[in-house]
Amino acid sequence: MDFNIVEFFTQTIDLVQKQHHGSIPLILFIGIVFGVIIQWTRVDTFDKIAGFAMLHGFKVPKMLFFSIGIASIGLYFMIKMGWAHYHIKPIMLGGLIIGGVIFAIGMAILGLCPGTGPVAVSEGNIDVFTGLIGGLLAGALFTYLYPDLKAIMGPDYGKLTLAQLVGHDWFIFVYGVALIVIAFLLPNREVEEEVGEI
Repeated sequence: MDFNIVEFFTQTIDLVQKQHHGSIPLILFIGIVFGVIIQWTRVDTFDKIAGFAMLHGFKVPKMLFFSIGIASIGLYFMIKMGWAHYHIKPIMLGGLIIGGVIFAIGMAILGLCPGTGPVAVSEGNIDVFTGLIGGLLAGALFTYLYPDLKAIMGPDYGKLTLAQLVGHDWFIFVYGVALIVIAFLLPNREVEEEVGEI
């Protein structure tokens, strides 16, 4: 089977355009900004993630709270203006709990998450590359076994949102502001010494 790299990227770009996530230049710009922020904050390192897990540093949660807060406020206004819409997944508690535990174990061992992992791979970290391969294989295995795993996923509670639970869509705006405030209130303490690699 011949692999044509040009045809591959052409098909990928065509697929992305059909999903209506924005123009290719906009998607590339957002990706570059994301990469710059990850590099600048250095949250793509084991020491930062492990430091947060041991409460030695708070740069990771500060960045997460601030990013989610900004995204929530931005999404609130974009939806109000008809520029965006939600892609809500159904709540299945069994799958969420089991998936969360597996995710936490993987993140504790690897020291990175699926967002920062590819950035670390681009820097040449071989250990993270092995984790990336493992994640892809695990995803393929889950897809293959999904019909048999549906029983442990639990009942489908529907596509619920925080706004629906509260009964007001403005809650998303308040939620975003609250997360930004929490990000600024968290201490600026950082890892004073390297945690060390496993």
